[in-house]
Parts: sequence; C-alpha cells; structure tokens
Amino acid sequence: MNNKYIMLVTLAFAAVACNNNNDKSDAYGNFEATEVIVSSQANGKLLSLNITEGQVLKAGEIYGFVDTTDLFLKKQQLQAQKEAVSSKISNITAQIDVLKQQKQNLEIDKDRIVKMNKDGAATIKQLDDVIGAIDVINKQINSIQTQNNSVFNEITGIEKQVEQISTSIQKSYIRDETAGTVLVKYAEQGEITAFGKPLYKMANLNEMILKVYVSGDQLPKIKIGSKCEVMVDLNQTENKKYEGIISWVADNAEFTPKIIQTKKERINLVYAVKVLVKNDGSLKIGMPGEVNF
Repeated sequence: MNNKYIMLVTLAFAAVACNNNNDKSDAYGNFEATEVIVSSQANGKLLSLNITEGQVLKAGEIYGFVDTTDLFLKKQQLQAQKEAVSSKISNITAQIDVLKQQKQNLEIDKDRIVKMNKDGAATIKQLDDVIGAIDVINKQINSIQTQNNSVFNEITGIEKQVEQISTSIQKSYIRDETAGTVLVKYAEQGEITAFGKPLYKMANLNEMILKVYVSGDQLPKIKIGSKCEVMVDLNQTENKKYEGIISWVADNAEFTPKIIQTKKERINLVYAVKVLVKNDGSLKIGMPGEVNF
C-alpha cells in the first residue's frame, strides 16, 4: 500500500514537472514605450499648462502657453516701422514722376532746338545745354531709383523680422505633434521657463514594446514582421494572451541582464528582441511579459 502511494505521488510530480517544462515560454522581458520629453520652445512665464499625469493628449491640441507680451509689442513696433518706411516709397515715386515730366519737357525743347538749328535760328550751345540738362535729370532719376531699391530691401528685412517673431509666438503655445499619455509633469503654471526646459514626459501607450532576450539557437526561428504569442500574468495560475509582432532583433549579442530569465539559465550571451503589442489598457510600462515564437 505504501509502495503504491509512493508511486502515485512520484507520477504526479513527474506529470507536473513535464507540464511546467512544456509551459515554459521561449523568452521573458518587460514592457516599454517610446517616451518623449516635451520641452519649452520659448522663454518667459508659463501662463498656462492644463495637463495632469495620466491624461491622454490629442495631437495638435494646445495645452498651455508662455507669456508672449514682449513678442507681441515687438511685432507691433516692427509693423509701425514698416508703415513708416513704406511711406517713403510714395515720396520717392512722386519725385521720379516730377523728374520724368521735366525730362519730357526738355526732350520737346531739344527737338525744337534741333529744327531751329537747321534753320539757323538756334546755336549749338543751346542744343548742348538742353542735352546736358537731360543727362542731369537721368542721373537724378537713377539716384532716386537706387534709394527706392534700398527702401524695398529695408521693408523686406522688416517683414522677415515680423515672420520670425510670429514663429516665436506660435512656439510659445504648448502643443503635441503626436497623441500620447502624460507620464511625468515637470512644470507648473506660473513658473518661469526657458528654451529647452522640460515641461512633461509622455508616451504613446496604445502600442507597447515587449523587450525580451533570446539565445543564439533561438534566432533562426525569429523573423522581423512575424507574429508571436505574448503572455502576461492574469492571476497566480492564469496568463492573459496577446498577439505580438516582432519589430526588431539586435545585431550583436550581450550579456544576460540580471532581471531577465532565460530558457537556459547557463547561457551568458543573449540577443535582444522587440515585440510590438496592441495595448487594451492592461499593459503598463515595466510589466513583465513572456513570448512564445
């Protein structure tokens, strides 16, 4: 009776050990996400920052802004300066019109003197005087036109400064280019910020990255783009399964991280593999996971 009992217990343990070996996953690791630190692109007082840790941000939405009073006043000053410089163009144009009219009158006098000279009623000196006066007016017109070009260049320079300030004002608004979840908030409304100073850290948690480590003999069955089975602990006895896609495989081997279990504990060198997993809200950064290839 005792021998029979011992045999049954031995078989039971053997079955459990067999099941445990069969249930052992191919690789283990932890979930990650691509984290982005959003920094200020302007200097000044942080007038608004309407975010909280854990908040999901939408792409393109404005969530705060830095004081732009100085920039706004500088822009108004430049616009007034542009108007003042533009008024010079009207004066220059009026001067050129007057000189052109004088030139036109001298051209008429020139034609008249040429005819009179043929009839002996005018002298060569009179003709030379008219031609000289026309040359002087041409030089005056060229000189004023040069001033006009200088004014246009000055206006162009002011417009570029206005565009630069407008861009700086736009950068004073805090917005996200991509959607994501706020992980850490570094600044608060009312603080003084500066260009490059971190405001908050965010990550897109809709798709998580499970980074696992595999041995060299596992590499042949791992292909980028192929699907695999991902598991996380549901409770002490059950796992929750997800579908994963292999997105990256390391080119070089590295020593096994201390926190990572491997299929063969005696293996020192392993390869890192990244698996993309759609997040249903249950996956968190740092959560352990398993993979079956």
